[in-house]
Amino acid sequence: MIIVLYIMGYNNNNKYAYVTFLAGDGDYIKGVIGLVKGLRKVKSAFPLVVAVLPDVPSEHRRVLVEQGCLLREIEPVCLSSSSSSSSYSAAAVAKDDDEGGRHSPFVRDYFAVNYCKLRLWEFVEYKKLIYMDADVQVFDNVDHLFDLASGYFYGVVDCLCDMQQQQEEQVGCPCPEKVRWPKEQLGKEPKYYLNGGMFVFEPNVETYTRLLNTFAVTPPTGFAEQDLLNMYFRDISRPLPPIYNLLVAMLWRHPQWADLDHAKVVHYCVPGSKPWRFTGKEDNMDRHDIKLLFSLIDDPPKLIIYITRAMNMENLQPM
Repeated sequence: MIIVLYIMGYNNNNKYAYVTFLAGDGDYIKGVIGLVKGLRKVKSAFPLVVAVLPDVPSEHRRVLVEQGCLLREIEPVCLSSSSSSSSYSAAAVAKDDDEGGRHSPFVRDYFAVNYCKLRLWEFVEYKKLIYMDADVQVFDNVDHLFDLASGYFYGVVDCLCDMQQQQEEQVGCPCPEKVRWPKEQLGKEPKYYLNGGMFVFEPNVETYTRLLNTFAVTPPTGFAEQDLLNMYFRDISRPLPPIYNLLVAMLWRHPQWADLDHAKVVHYCVPGSKPWRFTGKEDNMDRHDIKLLFSLIDDPPKLIIYITRAMNMENLQPM
């Protein structure tokens, strides 16, 4: 492993890293491979740590290690037995375009597994981490985010109509798709409602313990860990510009804030947009701007970063 880190140009003693997590034996491993190749392509100086749940098969782990990922196994974070969704489901993750079931508290059933992100605060060997979902792709180096002031929780506002609180100008009528804050369950609405697919944070054992304790007594809500993190960090949350987590739905919900020319990180989070599954047949996927986003993944377009060997570990020259 030390040789692998040397080849990738990483300093094994650094205190910064990117992190994602993986569950089950589904196809999200393709997203993680795309993420680590994207970080490599933009010449990030820091490794990608993959928090894997126990049900990730050994073959998937082998592939990730071969791609230069650092693996760390974590235990699931499950809801109490009294909840209607008391455990995570790898099957739900594999079918993540499905909406939540009739008795599910979540917008989509697979959101239950996302509570496992709470385990990341236990990674105290790192001073600061940048979390990215496996359906995120990096198009420009964002290592400078590690230099952000400490003591805050950073992310991109989930629905950009809420950016009225960040911008002097108004952005028009309230968005009909605006995420509704579950005030009855979680209390005071945070000033900024941040998307949980990319955030900058500092691991800390005390914070980790308090997060798990808060989780244990907090009823599940539609956006699972995203709601919980916004509630917990509402007094220290700070917004990042949308270019650091361009949500593809913003292309039709808030096109004025979707800056394709300068986007550094793109989050393919809506049904039909996963790069490794893309067919162009689902709702909104035939749009010109969506096709442009997919052409950015590599040139020529066709999701080359997921299948090419050009950014594979074995083809990199020692630094």
